[in-house]
Amino acid sequence: MTHYLDHAATTPVHPLVAEAMVAELARVGNPSSVHAPGRAARRAVEESRERLAATLGARPSEVVWTSGGTEADNLAVKGLWWARHGADPRRIRVLVSAVEHHAVLDPARWLATQGADVVELPVHPDGALDLDALAAELSEHGDRVALVSVMWANNEIGTVQPLAEVVELAHAHGVPVHTDAVQAFGHLPVDLRAIAVDAVTISAHKLGGPVGVGALVARRGLELVPVLHGGGQERSVRSGTLDAVGSVGMALAAELAVADLPSEAVRLAALRDALVDGARRLVPDAVLRGPEPSTGRRLPHSAHLTFPGCEGDSLLYLMDSRGVACSTGSACAAGVPQPSHVLLACGVDEADARGALRFSLGRTSTAQDVEAVLAALPEVVARAKAAGLASAPARRVG
Repeated sequence: MTHYLDHAATTPVHPLVAEAMVAELARVGNPSSVHAPGRAARRAVEESRERLAATLGARPSEVVWTSGGTEADNLAVKGLWWARHGADPRRIRVLVSAVEHHAVLDPARWLATQGADVVELPVHPDGALDLDALAAELSEHGDRVALVSVMWANNEIGTVQPLAEVVELAHAHGVPVHTDAVQAFGHLPVDLRAIAVDAVTISAHKLGGPVGVGALVARRGLELVPVLHGGGQERSVRSGTLDAVGSVGMALAAELAVADLPSEAVRLAALRDALVDGARRLVPDAVLRGPEPSTGRRLPHSAHLTFPGCEGDSLLYLMDSRGVACSTGSACAAGVPQPSHVLLACGVDEADARGALRFSLGRTSTAQDVEAVLAALPEVVARAKAAGLASAPARRVG
């Protein structure tokens, strides 16, 4: 039996979502076609758009369907920069937090090859954005900033960012704000009536929906230059045949996740706290990264721990051999043997940053999953430390 604790990477499709998608798969029709089957497919897409928008406190016209979070982030970062820079050539600066997902960092860094001036804003040791640094950048260069992108909550260490304050600071200088809410949506209240962010990225497969569908929620009037060109779908911002099946699945997954959020957040936070408390008791030198749970400033379903003297890949494989599936950080960077940029940005030294494990919980998680982690952890850490000592280069004497 595998105990799955990698829901932040992807979480199982909800049975009701699978059922709805199978029903939609039985139909045929391109949503851009004008015949009856095409109109039926378009109806499914537009009804799903309305349902998804309602879960976010947005207007249906603000929802732009994409293939997932990475595409939505690229559309937001590149599209906003091209639009803002095109309208005012002085606006070349892109402000992003140093702990963003690579789906934001890499497009921003690519824009630097196109003439952008990219600033990676520092964070505090718990991963929260340094608002003073943002304020200073905007005060000095506000008329040259094209956009600010700060994630709603961090995918690795779970830090919830002070997004309302970010929006207030940026809007005072007429600068739009994009946020990657992929990890937050479905686990935290994401209400665009409460926080006036300009563009929001979400993804279905983090909610109990299918892989391969997501959305960028972009405020009306926000100019975006498209990344994809073609048939002019989605307000001519995102061309391509619309995925009726995926949109049905994502809308239902979002409704189910939002409806269950109050009770699930409490349940998962209790499981997370049991995991963290047990890990600290059994492995005294384990360090929780991100804010303490008691602060209320971290995701309820995620625990990120580092173990001094260990390598993350050793920890990961040893846990896997004990029937526990977890990760060393972002699944999108899996297989790359290097310390997390998130931990390094938080001031964690490289050696400690290498010994990281992320445990993330979801709808199917139980107390037995946590018990399996705690039963395996002491031996796994001991073996990983021994492997690290055995592989360390011999010290020269004399």
